[in-house]
Amino acid sequence: MTDAVVLGASMGGLLAARALVGFYDRITVVDRDPLPADAGHRRGVPQARHFHTILLRGKEALDDMFPGLTGDLVAEGAIPVGFNADARFVLAGHTMVRAVTGASDIQATRPMLEGAVRARLADLPGVKLVPGCDVLGPIVEHGRVTGVKVSRDGTEEVLRADLVIDAMGRSGRARSWLESLGLPTPAEDRIDVNMVYASRLVRPATPFPDKLVLVGPVPGRPTGFAFAAQEHGQWMVTQVGMAGDHPPTDESGYLAFLKRSAPPDVQDAVAASEPLTEIRTHRFPASLRRRYERLRRFPPGLLVFGDAMCSFNPIYGQGMTVAAMESEALRKCLRDGDTDLARRFFRAAGKIIDPVWQLNALGDLALPEIVGHRSVATKALNRYVARLQRVAEHDPVAATAFIRTIGLLQPPSAILRPDVLARVVMGGRRHT
Repeated sequence: MTDAVVLGASMGGLLAARALVGFYDRITVVDRDPLPADAGHRRGVPQARHFHTILLRGKEALDDMFPGLTGDLVAEGAIPVGFNADARFVLAGHTMVRAVTGASDIQATRPMLEGAVRARLADLPGVKLVPGCDVLGPIVEHGRVTGVKVSRDGTEEVLRADLVIDAMGRSGRARSWLESLGLPTPAEDRIDVNMVYASRLVRPATPFPDKLVLVGPVPGRPTGFAFAAQEHGQWMVTQVGMAGDHPPTDESGYLAFLKRSAPPDVQDAVAASEPLTEIRTHRFPASLRRRYERLRRFPPGLLVFGDAMCSFNPIYGQGMTVAAMESEALRKCLRDGDTDLARRFFRAAGKIIDPVWQLNALGDLALPEIVGHRSVATKALNRYVARLQRVAEHDPVAATAFIRTIGLLQPPSAILRPDVLARVVMGGRRHT
């Protein structure tokens, strides 16, 4: 295998390219935007101005792909966080007990994290990053994708490739390409959440005791927020509103909206903080999953990756971690060659996405304000999770199980283990 082209240089594209190293001689990553040499913002990643997290499982994957990455980020100012000793979680209205889970993570702005991954990737053999490229369409010969046509500086070019990966995010083109080729297109699953983020960076007037405060929506109040320490003494304030209940962007309205969900100490800290940026918004209409794993026909030489395959509700912070797990899966598939690669990769990715999509759906459909079908199983699981969150106020075993599950270190079925189930059913009393 000689040449691969990855379309998109956001986190999904970077992690897709990392999977190809060692299997392809030349890996070209193209993006429409200029690619900053440092941790700068890009027009194509407007969501980068809001709170981002790499979940616990994602941190493990990044350090496997780029050894020492998170340690280097901490040395450059990223914030190490012990879960959940350093973090305050208020979920379904219940403040989780401070349990020592044995898991740790880092917090940094999206530009800092993406910039570090991009720099590490660019240093790997055979990798070339090409900014300023508009993707025009695939080159298809005898039913196989053999390259892609791009426009750079007004000039059209053809990039020949043994493999082309659509990692252009939610607006990925593969679905429309299949349609234009007369091929079946993937079915789509969708959960409409009608969500808006409103965020800014601030500098607190006095030290704040926690490194992260996270408050989730509850029935009757589909709003929440994150207050998170970032590099260089900055803190990110991100407010979110679902089902049309959106945060305002004027100063007084922003603080008033915060009072609906934030504890008093966070309200006071934000009100007294020095604003470092304007309040910026980002709209997210719906979670969207494209079922590529169910297609029986798909052109060889093409793959779909990351948000182009499944765009999760960002309130749960799963997108970058799932992309890292997909990168691991793609690497495993490539060890067996490129024969029938799309079918094998899409099935492997589907197994990664399935439990995460289920967690998304459970969280969203726990809110009566979100429209969607609620099966008997969904209703029963949401009742169980609500009880688990109540028990996790005082039971470290329940809290640890929940933290490790939402951090994707273990499958959702782990919260139904006998030791956890007994505590939830019995209200968290000790069992010996």
